[in-house]
Amino acid sequence: MMDWQVVSPETCELGESPFWHPTEQMLYWVDIPARKILRANVYMGTVEVWDMPSEPGCIAPAASGGLVIALRHGVFRARDWGGALQRITTLPYDTARVRANDGKCDAVGRFWVGTLDEPKASRAAELFSIDCRGGRAPQVTRHAGDALTGNGLAWSPDGGTTYWADTTSHVVHAWDFDLQANVLSGHRVFQQLPPKPAGWQFDAPAADGRPAYGGRPDGAAVDVEGNYFVAMFEGRRICQFAPDGRLLADFPVPAQCPTMPCFGGEDFKTLYVTTARHGRSAAELTVFPQSGCVFSARVEVPGLPVNFFAD
Repeated sequence: MMDWQVVSPETCELGESPFWHPTEQMLYWVDIPARKILRANVYMGTVEVWDMPSEPGCIAPAASGGLVIALRHGVFRARDWGGALQRITTLPYDTARVRANDGKCDAVGRFWVGTLDEPKASRAAELFSIDCRGGRAPQVTRHAGDALTGNGLAWSPDGGTTYWADTTSHVVHAWDFDLQANVLSGHRVFQQLPPKPAGWQFDAPAADGRPAYGGRPDGAAVDVEGNYFVAMFEGRRICQFAPDGRLLADFPVPAQCPTMPCFGGEDFKTLYVTTARHGRSAAELTVFPQSGCVFSARVEVPGLPVNFFAD
């Protein structure tokens, strides 16, 4: 059982894309529908908020300073906190019905962005990488598609496996990854999780008292042993899967809708998780009033540090 602590009283509508900045010793995350980027000094208990012009799906730190940011209407660089947004590129999707969602950088500094099909009608979600290394013109590569909600992006510790989830389809995919060539191959289904039961309600327990619905895979992180930690949206838990797909543990979370974990702290043994309250019922928010907060708990095995964007 994890001993969860509230990182900040700042509640988000849909918290996502957390990462721990090892140089600044600060935690970053986004609130997608509120169009905000946030960062916290967890030692001082302070939070800064930065308004965006459109929904930020994901963010990553840049090696040369600042952030790379995937907004609905493009991918941008900010050299400083609160600074000017410089457009890097525009991804090939219809912004009226698709937006950027979960993403992060790979080990050599490419920024990967998954998208989300808002109508959930045409499986328009895709996975892209943006390569700006050495100051080159942005090179955009499409890696996967045929999805509704791109999520769960992560890599194994050796970089040889890429994970990507389609939340709405309750599936986590895996591929072999050639880091230098930037090529995915050998696709397989890493996890196919049970569908949402018809008529499910948040407080409907199973006969054994456990939630009747285990949730669907949202954001993810990997520890140094290669275990895949995935937030189970509506499942009020984080699942820990071994590299071979075995479920090692599931950890209850004090919110119905955890969205994404990351590892941080000086030793990377603090697990942070963002959560959501957007669109949740009044009854659910009465039971889980801290929905939308960021939570933290200590773990025994450290996680992988964030990868930095290279440009």
